[in-house]
Parts: sequence; C-alpha cells; structure tokens
Amino acid sequence: MADWNKTARFRALLSGETADRPIVSGWHHFLNKEQNAGDLAEATIAFTREFAWDWVKINPRATYYAETWGNCYDFRDYRTVFPKQTAAAIREAADVWRIEPRRAAESAPLAEQLQAARLIRSGLADTPLTQTVFSPLTVLLFLAGQSAYVNDTVYGSERPVPLAALFGGQRAGVHRALHAIAVTLAEYVEELGRIGIDGIFYAVTGTAHPGLFDESAFNEFSRPYDHIVLEAASFGKRILHTCGAHSQPERFNDYPIEGISWDTYAAGNAGLDAPLRATKVGGIDHALFAGGDLERIRAQAREALSLMRGQPFLLAPNCAVPVNATDAALYQLRNSLEEGL
Repeated sequence: MADWNKTARFRALLSGETADRPIVSGWHHFLNKEQNAGDLAEATIAFTREFAWDWVKINPRATYYAETWGNCYDFRDYRTVFPKQTAAAIREAADVWRIEPRRAAESAPLAEQLQAARLIRSGLADTPLTQTVFSPLTVLLFLAGQSAYVNDTVYGSERPVPLAALFGGQRAGVHRALHAIAVTLAEYVEELGRIGIDGIFYAVTGTAHPGLFDESAFNEFSRPYDHIVLEAASFGKRILHTCGAHSQPERFNDYPIEGISWDTYAAGNAGLDAPLRATKVGGIDHALFAGGDLERIRAQAREALSLMRGQPFLLAPNCAVPVNATDAALYQLRNSLEEGL
C-alpha cells in the first residue's frame, strides 16, 4: 500500500498481513476519571494524543459490566484497579436464575460507555479504537462476588458464593445466566459497531487458568458464550486477552479472533514464539512501567521486534500498565518502535 495510515496498518496487521511497520499502544486505568463518560473520554483522548499511540484500547472501569446486573461499588475506595464492592447481584447460588438479558441502550452502565465511545470516536477520528469487553463467565464471577483470577479475592466481597455451589449446584441456572449475559454483551458490541468502533479487546481475564477452570469446565462455561459475543463483533477486529499466569493462549487458536494478547513473562506461559494463529499483541512486561525501568523496556521491545520481524505484530504491554506508570516509561515504549526498526 502506497499510503499507510493508522487505520490501514491496524486492519492489515490484524488480518494477518504485514504493513510498512508494526504498531504500538499502551493503556492503563484512569481511576479518578472513570466514573462518567465525559471524564473517561477526555482522559483517553489526552492520553492517546500525548503518546501518539497507533491504536487505542479504551480502558473503562473494571466493574461496569457487573453494574449492569446490579453490583454496587464504592468509587472512593480502590484496591489496585478495583473499587470496593458494596453489594453483589448473586448473594446465594439460586440467584443465578434472576439474571436476565438487558438492553444496552436502556442499561445505565452500558449506555454510559456507549456515550464515552461516541465521544472518543469524535475526538480521535483517525485512530483505530477497540472497546474492552469482559467474557460472560468473567461477568458472572463478578456478580457472585468471586474473583476471575485463581487464588484472588474481590475487595469488599465478604461472602462470595462458593464456586462449587454455583457451578455444581446450579448448573442449569448458570447456563441460563451466562446466555443472558452473552446476548446482552452481543447487543452492546453491535451498538459499538454502529458508533464506528473498530473492534473489541475481549478479556477472558484469568479464567483460562486450570486452577480456576479446567479445560472441560472452561469449554462448558466459557467457550459457547464467548462465541456469541465475538461473533457479534465480526464487523471489526477482535483481540482476545487471556490474563495472568498459565493463561494458555494456544487454547484460543480456533476462536473467531484476529489478535491474541497474553503475558509472555508470567509463569507457565509461552513466549512470543508460540505457534498461534492470530496476530500477536504484546511483548513488554507491564510491571516494568511503574518502576520506570527504561532499559528493560527498551531491551524487551528490541527483542520482541526482532523476533517478530517480517510477521504481523502489535507492540504493547502484556496487560494494562500500573496506574503509577511513569511518563518516561510510556514514552520509551512509544519510542522503542522506531528504535527497533
């Protein structure tokens, strides 16, 4: 292509093709700007312009999907990127039968994020945008006060519904609830497409860890509902993020996705040389950004770009960078692309 621009590169690389160069982006939570659409949009636009990112992962508050079904949080009190939970929609296992589909435009948390997406689209007309979407299984865990990560807890959740009671004692109700969540998210994703969002960043969070769900359970409780949401996003590019240690990116080789993101530095995970079908997104240890370790960021970027030379690749942190990431570290990520070419 004679005239490469941000959108052309994004689409080509996530179609499995090469472009004139890889592209780069970074993202983190804006904890003091994520409680309403206007503030989130303003922060996202300013952050993108400051670091001249090639594409954007919109990073809304981590709880907004759970809020859709009634979870409540105290946004004055955070632990890491999670506000304190003050109420959960599923307080006992039988409550899964109360989870019903929602209309995206009529649900305040989803309508708020649609408005944020409109504002960001208007402010970044020439930059590809992806919206963060959690898997139905992840949302269900949040609704029950459970963490989507092995050996972790939810801040403020004093009596989470035990997983055995939920997935064993209420199996039929769980499937009904997961379907209700999936069709809601599918409609929401379709609305994002109408706004002009270029794709989704689909997070199964830590649910692929075998200590949380083994392969059989994951295939039963995640895979069918993932497909409902991902197929609704077929208008654009779909990057799947499988988070944390033992995240098994190879499990998603047959998913309808164009990009795959995982932590190449976490325990039990493959590196960038893993035999994966989708375009690889990542390469940099996200934990480095809080300490401002510029030399290691530079070295990891150089290594990733060298390994992926001649292949479609999106240089990025392996997960959201910490909220206290330094500007110098983020600039180093951006500049590493040119340094490594």
